[in-house]
Amino acid sequence: MTASELENRLIDFAVECIKLTNKAQKSFASEHMNSQLIRSSTSVALNYSEALGGSSFKDYIFKMQICLKELKESKTNLLIQQKSELYHETESIKTLIEEAEELIKIFSKSIATSKKKNGLK
Repeated sequence: MTASELENRLIDFAVECIKLTNKAQKSFASEHMNSQLIRSSTSVALNYSEALGGSSFKDYIFKMQICLKELKESKTNLLIQQKSELYHETESIKTLIEEAEELIKIFSKSIATSKKKNGLK
């Protein structure tokens, strides 16, 4: 997968998370969780874009680690919302959880590979 393809996949993930929030039942909990989901899911795409333009290897790794952290947060948020039954329709949230899991694996591997190539632990 190219950097451009991954960036587009991250954008799609953020967009689908935004669309999902429009389907939530109206409550204090859903508004709170959805607000946080929008922040964390969009942060991944934005930080990945910054990582690609990083000024140094350390900057690149730092931004990639932020992406990984935000992906994990997004996944946990989606799991909480799923278990709290904040959505009537559950297929979209299940698909987004699966996508978050795949993206977490991609970023974990990419960070580990980049560090190994550059002699870091």
